[in-house]
Amino acid sequence: MSGSIPFYQKHHRHYDRGYRSRETESAISQYQQNSSSYSSQSSKSTKGIRAATYTSLEEGGISPLPKRAKPTYLAMDKENQIIGYVVPIFRGSREFESGLSDTEEARAKESAGYLARRDLFTSGVESERIEHKSRRTVMRESAERISLSKRIHENEEYHKRLNEDSLMHTPEFVTKPRSHTVWEKQCVRLHCTISGWPEPRVVWYKNNVSIDPMSKPGKYKLESSYNVHSLEINRCDFDDTAQYRVSAMNSKGENSAFASVVVKRFKGEFDESLPSPRLPPCLEYGVTFETHIVEKFGVSFGREGETLSLGCSVIIYPSLQRFQPEIEWYRDDKLLVPSKWVQTHWSGDRATLTLTHLNKEDEGLYTLRVITKSSFETHSAYVFVRDADAEVAGAPGAPLDVRCQDANKDYVIVTWKQPAVDGGSAILGYFVDRCEVGTTHWAQCNDTPVKFARFPVTGLVEGRSYVFRVRAVNKAGMSHPSRVSEPVAAMDPADRTRKGASAPWTGQIIVTEEEPVEGVVPGRPRDLTVIEATKNYVVLSWKPPGDKGHEGVMYYVEKCVSGTDSWQRVNTEIPVKSPRFALFDLAEGKSYCFRVRCCNSAGVGEPSDPTEATTVGDKLDIPSAPGRVVPTRNTDTSVVVSWEGSRDAKELVGYYIEDSIVGSNSWEPCNNKPVKGTRFVCHGLTTGESYIFRVRAVNAAGISEFSQESEAIEVKAAIGGGILHASPAPPYGINVLECVRDSMVLAWKQPTFIGGADITGYFVDYREVIGGVPGKWHEANIRSVSERAYRVSELKENMLYQFQVRAANMAGVGIPSLPSETFKCEEWTIAVPGPPHDLQVQEVRKNSLVLLWKPPVYQGRDVVNGYYIDIKEAEAEFEMWRGVNEKATNKTFMKIKDLKEGESYVFRVRAQNKAGVGKASEPTEPVEAVTKPGTAEIVVNVDDDGVISLNFECSNLNADSKFVWSKNYVEMTEPERMTLETKGSKSKAIFNTPSEDDLGIYSCFVTHTDGASASYTLSEEALKELLKVSHDHKFPIIPLKTELAVELLEKGRVRFWLQAEKISANGKVEYVFNDNMISQGEKYKMNFDKNTGIIEMFMESLGKEDEGTFTFQLQDGKATNQSSLVLIGDVFKQLQKESEFQRKEWHRKQGPHFVEYLGYEVTPECCVRLKCKVGNMKKDSVALWYKDGREVKVNEKLDFSEGVLTLEITQISKKDAGIYEVVLKDDRGKDTSTLNLTDQGFKELMNQVFSVIANSSTPLKIQSTEEGIRLYSFVSYYNDELHVTWHHKDAAIAFTERIKSGVVGEQLWLQISEPTEKDKGKYAIEFFDGKGGLRRTVELAGQAFDDAYAEFQRLKAAAIAERNRARVAGGLPDVVTIQEGKALNLTCNISGDPVPEVTWLKNEREMVSDDHYILKFESGKFASFTITSVNTSDSGKYSILVKNKYGTESGDFTLKTIENMGDFGVVSYLADADGNVNIGPATPVPTCRSTKPSTKSTPTTPTTVTPTQTPTPANPTPQNKTTVTPTPENQTPSTPTPPTKIPDNQSPGSLTPQNQTSDTPILQHPANPTSSISNTSTPQPFTPTPGEKSENNSMDDKKITAMLEDTVNVGLSALEAEAVEPINHTDHGDVPVSTPAPETTSSSEPEPKREETPPALETANED
Repeated sequence: MSGSIPFYQKHHRHYDRGYRSRETESAISQYQQNSSSYSSQSSKSTKGIRAATYTSLEEGGISPLPKRAKPTYLAMDKENQIIGYVVPIFRGSREFESGLSDTEEARAKESAGYLARRDLFTSGVESERIEHKSRRTVMRESAERISLSKRIHENEEYHKRLNEDSLMHTPEFVTKPRSHTVWEKQCVRLHCTISGWPEPRVVWYKNNVSIDPMSKPGKYKLESSYNVHSLEINRCDFDDTAQYRVSAMNSKGENSAFASVVVKRFKGEFDESLPSPRLPPCLEYGVTFETHIVEKFGVSFGREGETLSLGCSVIIYPSLQRFQPEIEWYRDDKLLVPSKWVQTHWSGDRATLTLTHLNKEDEGLYTLRVITKSSFETHSAYVFVRDADAEVAGAPGAPLDVRCQDANKDYVIVTWKQPAVDGGSAILGYFVDRCEVGTTHWAQCNDTPVKFARFPVTGLVEGRSYVFRVRAVNKAGMSHPSRVSEPVAAMDPADRTRKGASAPWTGQIIVTEEEPVEGVVPGRPRDLTVIEATKNYVVLSWKPPGDKGHEGVMYYVEKCVSGTDSWQRVNTEIPVKSPRFALFDLAEGKSYCFRVRCCNSAGVGEPSDPTEATTVGDKLDIPSAPGRVVPTRNTDTSVVVSWEGSRDAKELVGYYIEDSIVGSNSWEPCNNKPVKGTRFVCHGLTTGESYIFRVRAVNAAGISEFSQESEAIEVKAAIGGGILHASPAPPYGINVLECVRDSMVLAWKQPTFIGGADITGYFVDYREVIGGVPGKWHEANIRSVSERAYRVSELKENMLYQFQVRAANMAGVGIPSLPSETFKCEEWTIAVPGPPHDLQVQEVRKNSLVLLWKPPVYQGRDVVNGYYIDIKEAEAEFEMWRGVNEKATNKTFMKIKDLKEGESYVFRVRAQNKAGVGKASEPTEPVEAVTKPGTAEIVVNVDDDGVISLNFECSNLNADSKFVWSKNYVEMTEPERMTLETKGSKSKAIFNTPSEDDLGIYSCFVTHTDGASASYTLSEEALKELLKVSHDHKFPIIPLKTELAVELLEKGRVRFWLQAEKISANGKVEYVFNDNMISQGEKYKMNFDKNTGIIEMFMESLGKEDEGTFTFQLQDGKATNQSSLVLIGDVFKQLQKESEFQRKEWHRKQGPHFVEYLGYEVTPECCVRLKCKVGNMKKDSVALWYKDGREVKVNEKLDFSEGVLTLEITQISKKDAGIYEVVLKDDRGKDTSTLNLTDQGFKELMNQVFSVIANSSTPLKIQSTEEGIRLYSFVSYYNDELHVTWHHKDAAIAFTERIKSGVVGEQLWLQISEPTEKDKGKYAIEFFDGKGGLRRTVELAGQAFDDAYAEFQRLKAAAIAERNRARVAGGLPDVVTIQEGKALNLTCNISGDPVPEVTWLKNEREMVSDDHYILKFESGKFASFTITSVNTSDSGKYSILVKNKYGTESGDFTLKTIENMGDFGVVSYLADADGNVNIGPATPVPTCRSTKPSTKSTPTTPTTVTPTQTPTPANPTPQNKTTVTPTPENQTPSTPTPPTKIPDNQSPGSLTPQNQTSDTPILQHPANPTSSISNTSTPQPFTPTPGEKSENNSMDDKKITAMLEDTVNVGLSALEAEAVEPINHTDHGDVPVSTPAPETTSSSEPEPKREETPPALETANED
């Protein structure tokens, strides 16, 4: 192909126009040629410069026919404007093969193509030959050089064709482009070396998009020279961060290489004003222009009002008179246009910019750009403008950058920027002035200053132009006015667009109007909205109505308060013309609605739809303070300041930076015009001084607070300022971490010397080793890697390789390391994991350190589940390795303890998985266990605001040192939960919102030091404690000893009080009731004792209005606290009631009163004692007792001693229930105490009584009786109301005839009759006292039961014998005295089973029944003794003897016979003092103890004494009677007798056996007679029962009747017969025996007076 390619393409870089240089574009624009089929290309060589044009290749050449359309690679639009280039695509190698043909035809075609191109090129410049004579000379010289080069090249091509097949090969990259990391506004060059034949075509791509240098002139520069190809990117910005690819193609194939460019924004130490790299000279029609800018202007400082000039000398070679460069000036990348403020000048070799009247708007970065036809050169420097001296000391600086926005017919919005200097006091606001163009009169637009940096100006005259200015004001005075704004015309924006504005100095704009037509009332305005709302004004915007007619419309604005329907017109006088309106004088904080009406000559239209409610107030907030400020060294007089931008800032204008010399406390602005970035170079600083910086953010709402002050920095150059920056030393310790078929993972150790700057990355090279001979080095990575491990890919399996590594920093790439060992690329198949890598040691102390490592790359057959750490002394043998941990750890760090101080150690780590433990890592460098001087630990701090932070300080920092914070030894680059701050030698990690998510180990490592590091473990307990301290610091409280409490004082006063533990003299207290402040007054009395901390508030009483919440609010500096007491509902009512009660109590205690109110107590004797304690008693004080309203008489039980009043109630019963009351009174007043002992009260009292009774009970005892077994207990007192329950085996006993209970006196018993085995068990008696009760138990079982049962059997047998033995039940007197001749009849009861034998004895001799002695025993029960006629021989001792098998008993009586004293007709029984019965007329002496003389004087008639039988008493036995066995308890008579009435004067007790003695004769009462002797004139026959008749065989009843009839019935007229009261002798059976009704006889002489006579003695003589 070399023979067919034209000479101007021999060393061309590309085969297409995709890489056309700016020179070509310039040529096209210079000569305006219609043909675009050629371009120029320049390249440097030692022999000169070649110029060439070319066309596309079509099958080996281009047809020379003149009519054929010329191919072009320019992309054109419809207007024939160049919009790009078309890059041809090579479709194969066939085209190139045809171009390399050796045939003559092919060579002829190539020659013809060459001639056609040459002629085309020559004809293209022929037309310009006359005008450009100088160009002819240049072209002639160029042609000669081209001809010479052609010959040389053709000769070379000839020799190449001799063996061209062996020379052809695909493109190869000898040197690949490397990746770069640069800062903004720096330049970067990517270069590579490519070999290949045919010469490859090279294309550069950015993110796979081809790079066109013509699209951005000056941005990209492409060069190709001697197979070295480069891409140069000028003034990189953040968008240049991308992946770049260079592609090389020829007929044999294509190859590509990659490189990355990373542009860092505003982080680094470089001067942003450094000039862009100089572009190489280019060929311009054979002329190379080389541009040099000399005598450059530097950083300049000026003051407002001054004139400042900037200039540079420009040298352009060669210097052509007709060819002058373009000179452009820029300020902050904006092209400057000459004006009255800016003037430019170009003298041919010097460019000058003059700022005629400096203002702060002129501050910025100024750039001079010198542009030739194909290249440009730039130079930049910053200009600072300081404020002019204020007219008034302390006045603020002038505002700046005044602009007009949204101009309309009568309205415009003026905006400005706040000044950096406020004069030492806050700016109160701004005044806006306006001036009509063409005049010099300034009018103030606002009456009051506005703080918002935006203000709507209304009232403009349509068609006129205005300029505006702004002044700032503070308390010291007014600032200078700002620079005036650009003129703005008051007109409809549509008119302005259509007609354009007039010259600003005329002030007039011609506005034409159409002829008026008939008016139409306009419609509603549309789209009414509030576009701006501040606390000073609200701006409305709307669209004109669609049906406004042909004439113009104006507008009325109405407003109303939100929530009402009262609309008020705002502009009542003059309607506005613009569809904008600003409303002032609105109430801040209120909500308004707005609407608009259109009007014209035809009338006012309907209102628009109202707006939504709008609250008057600033919607735009002042931005927050910027974040951390970091200064960085730059030059000897400048520092680069970076900061964190304000968070959530809206409409941010920029930042102001201030500096201060350390210790001066004087701040100066670094810039007077806000900068929008977060990085700024502060110039004009003093070399060697230390400065601190702070930053403020600005928006229209105002200026933020200052950021935190930066750390101090000394001003000196960053490079050469005492720190040597060099390339790092080579890494070392290369080893393999993993190996697969075609790749290997390498690891290495950090260089021992890093060159004074951080290492930015590493580059890895590899080479093959074949037969022990190393091959050529190849690059493994085109981008630098930051980690110390890298996978080298595209290796060959089973090949041997060596590796080397180079480190890079900001100074460059260091020398490579020594070649590694030879490693074979073969896949690892071992089951255990590979070695861990990148071992690091931190926190070295005298007895501990922390070892860090990274997991192995090769995991083995299973995942890694733990690590083992080995340790040995540095000088020890290999066999001395020993393990640190017995159990594998799953972490990638470990704190190793128990080291020996001063000893050096090395460490290694082994990983394990399920298969086992893998290969050990490379050992660390020796580490000495020593605590270095100045070593500090992390300190946890909680500041006054409660912010928790971890603080670390390092004393041996250098300029490049950085604090690196980690959590669990993982670096926190951008932590969300923490904020990292570094200032000087101190760094802190601040917890944003501490929680359990923050638990872990926090460590801090300082780079570029001797290993300064420390850690802190935040545990759950530590976090809780820190949160508690944080809360106390954030919300400090005044500690209280007591919370707010309330108590009642004397007279019912209420005291609210609390006590603080400690409070200073500055402490304050606020008293709040129901959210309202209360103060000292008539109702409230306050007291605050700061010494004791007691705070009190007093109230005399509580009313209904005092219900609510009382609060004491304490403040002592920053510390606060409060305590509240809620008094509502029942709590308040109770307190109010208690207060009222206390007040009444106080009044009550002024007189006699109760100290203790009436109560009661129960004594151990079961007496109830009512008592109360009284006080303030006087001598004349009276105490009265009442029960149920009736006064209780004072008796011996009423006592008053030592202030105690008592009343005792013995043997209390239900009748004692009632309401007891005690009244104390005297002249001072009275007091009453009441005790309710009814219902529940009495029940509770009785329960106490029962409790005392129960506690007095004796233990249960067992007693045997004849009926069975008796259980009993004694109590001190028994009450009928006492409830007692008997239990057997814990179950209540159901009482039957066999089991009974009862009470005898104070004995409570349980009788078990005829006990059986079932009756064994545990018995209990339970006393009920209203509470738990009391239980007494006894065990009736075992021996106890056996003994009791045996005793029962014995007593039962004795009782049966006693009950059935023979006995004389009664009826015989002791002595009977009777007159001679009288008949005596005595009858007694006989009992016994079997029926006893009865024997009568006289004087110890047995008697036999005859006519004189009639002895009868009837019915087996009644024995009678009758003497028909008594004579003196009958006197003697008579006995009756009864006998059966159970026993014998006798009864005796003595019979005395007296002489017959005549028959008085009355026979009386007379008993003497000894109990003998005397029968005779004499008056007997009463001998019965219970007999009383009769008061009734009636004569008695003797009656026949009829013996009768009555039951015999159980216990009493006559004295003359011998008892053998106990008398039966019950005796049932067989002959009942109707009961006789007991006389009224005879007590029932006289009838009981207990009232008689054994030596007292017993006279039978007629109601229950036992024996009766009577002498009656009319004998009454005895009528026995049928049974008795059958048994009575000894004497006939008729004989006895005849004997009784023979008895002399003589009336004792001379004697007074005194009847003796009979004494009833009864048995326990209490069964009466029927007797004949006795007759009553009257005596002839009156008887002594007596109460009553028994009926037996008061019988009348019916005869």
